[in-house]
Amino acid sequence: MTGPGADSDVAAWARGLGLDGLVDIHVHFLPERMLAKVWAYFDDAEENYGMPWPVHYRLPEDQRLAALRAMGVRTFAPLVYPHKPGMAEWLNAWAREFADRQPDAVPTATFFPEPEAARYVEEALRSGVRCVKVHVQVGAFDPRDDRLDAVWGMLADAGVPAVVHCGHGPLRGEHTGLDVFARVLERHPALVAVLAHAGMPEYDAALHLVQRFPRVYLDTTMVGVPFTERIMPVPDDWPARLAGIADRIVLGTDFPNIPYDYATQLRAVASWAEADDRLGEPFLRAVLHDTPAKLLGV
Repeated sequence: MTGPGADSDVAAWARGLGLDGLVDIHVHFLPERMLAKVWAYFDDAEENYGMPWPVHYRLPEDQRLAALRAMGVRTFAPLVYPHKPGMAEWLNAWAREFADRQPDAVPTATFFPEPEAARYVEEALRSGVRCVKVHVQVGAFDPRDDRLDAVWGMLADAGVPAVVHCGHGPLRGEHTGLDVFARVLERHPALVAVLAHAGMPEYDAALHLVQRFPRVYLDTTMVGVPFTERIMPVPDDWPARLAGIADRIVLGTDFPNIPYDYATQLRAVASWAEADDRLGEPFLRAVLHDTPAKLLGV
């Protein structure tokens, strides 16, 4: 169960688990001008985060796609997110076009609290969107905003997963916090919500939400890797606490914006599987393929 030593080992390692590839629910592809601004933010990470954050896969789009495919990532959700009003609808159009030309990318969408949100989310759902991204920290909005109530309801009714970055990591925002997002879930308990970064650093609260709401999941994005363990470590008994919710954990990585290689995230997940006899290879197959494939409908 030892994870892959390097990216070049990932595809063979997945095959050794009996998988025909990986399904990653938390990957970012963006319009080039927007991505350049995101990378510029990471270039200033020492000022913004208090630590360096070198983007490991700072490559042209075709090379980033080739890197994922070489590692055997057979399906991924290319997530987009707005930081102000008037962005979400054109990002949704871009994401749809991207998925149309990349068959291993599922169509995704996003939204922002604005009067048009219900209309364009409904249109996205009718067009076959498989996943939406909600970034509470970057968007700096309250997920409980009345303008989003119909949106959350539509997503709950459709069973389309929402990957929601609502935790305080890496920076606390005005409306971040698992207690805030819990109010959304109380209003819409059927919502399929994937808590990005496992709610980092509020891991305990995230686990509690998984136990309270049967359609809440955690993604592995940046969880348990050395970079994050220095500042937002998982609880010491993390593998044991996952044993009871093994089918509610899904692979996410934040590729390409991570400050380490893709294999590092897989080694972290493999270490959890190895640390508890109740996990093992069945847990890896569920996390790396079966559960995210079910959520994305692939």
